[in-house]
Amino acid sequence: MTRPATQIVQVLRLLPRALLILLVLAAPVLAVPQLRGDAGSTIEAPKARKGGVGFVLLVSLQRG
Repeated sequence: MTRPATQIVQVLRLLPRALLILLVLAAPVLAVPQLRGDAGSTIEAPKARKGGVGFVLLVSLQRG
């Protein structure tokens, strides 16, 4: 086999591995737009109650 033919065979052997590695690395990036497509199933946390007034009263009563 000639030298260019040997190089072509080596590249063809390496190509499936390179495509597999590229697919594994690109899969999460390609999956993100599909996951964000449905905004109707978002679960939000309940609103926190404001507790600032109680703290102010506690501090003012301790000073008096």
